[in-house]
Formats: sequence, structure tokens, C-alpha cells
Amino acid sequence: MERIAIVIGPNGETKKKIERATKTAIFVDSKDGTVSISSTPDMMDPLALWQARDIVRAISRGFNPSRAFRLLKEGQLLEIINLHDLVGKSKKRIQSIKGRLIGEEGKTRRIIEETTECYMSVYGHTVCLIGDYGFLRIARKAIQMIVEGLPHAVIYKFLQKKRREMKKKEMAIWKPFISEDSY
Repeated sequence: MERIAIVIGPNGETKKKIERATKTAIFVDSKDGTVSISSTPDMMDPLALWQARDIVRAISRGFNPSRAFRLLKEGQLLEIINLHDLVGKSKKRIQSIKGRLIGEEGKTRRIIEETTECYMSVYGHTVCLIGDYGFLRIARKAIQMIVEGLPHAVIYKFLQKKRREMKKKEMAIWKPFISEDSY
């Protein structure tokens, strides 16, 4: 409910931008916070409904709209991790985990974002990620390691190793093909 104003944006601009980009119609009930998304005659891509839904969900889970609009790019996904599912409903335990996820002066969150190229939001009892599937898996694993209580140094080392592996795979795809005939 407290994020409805951000979903709508100043003079309705954020809502209009989502509607234009996805060719959907969005109705926001500001009394109870319900958001309804429907197709329009102009909508060509049926997945646009899911894109609009995910953008609204990302904003409602703490992302600023400019980060949420990354979901319009092909291959970008939203993942929402419910901390209640991982550590129970203890407010004290949730606060402790959130502190570990963010880190001192935001260091841990920043390292996860930089090494995985994913955006991360810690809001309420959730951790949300926006990124491509390969890097989302790595970020999710790092979050799981933090929840399990592993030292941050171990997690940072894991992230660096996985980043090198992903970049190596990325580079291997683009190596030029040299046939035996070209010698």
C-alpha cells in the first residue's frame, strides 16, 4: 500500500509509461492497493501482461521505477525471495538477515549487484532480484549462503569465482571459428 504512489508516479507518469511500453491498461485502486492489468487492442505480445505485472511487482517490492523498467529488456527476470520461507516469521531474525544482506554501508548488496549484474532490493520480508537467468542463479545462491550464516568473505570469494566462470563462458561463445582448411 505504501508503494502505490510510486507505481502511479508524479501525475501518473510511471503508470502511463508502463502502459505505453507494454500496451496494457492498468487500473490502480488507491483505497486497497489492488492493481489490475489488462490487455488492449494494440497489444501484440501476450507476454506484455507478465512484463507489466512484474514491473508493478518490482516497484511494489522496493525497486525504483527506472530499475524496474529493466524488465522490458529481453531475458530479464524478476525473482522474489520470501525470507519467511527461509528463516521463519521471527522479526528479530528477519532484521538480522536483512542487515547481513545489505551489509555495512550497503557493501554486501553492492558486491552482489556488481558481480552478478543483477539489481537487488531488500524490502519488508522479501529480497528481490532483477537480472538474467544465469546471474540470478548466482545471486540467489549468494543470498542463500548469507541466510545460512556463512562469513561474508566466503560469499565474496564465491561471487568472484562465479563471475569469472560466467564471463569465461560468455567469451567462449564469441571465439572465432577457425577450420583446419584455413591453415
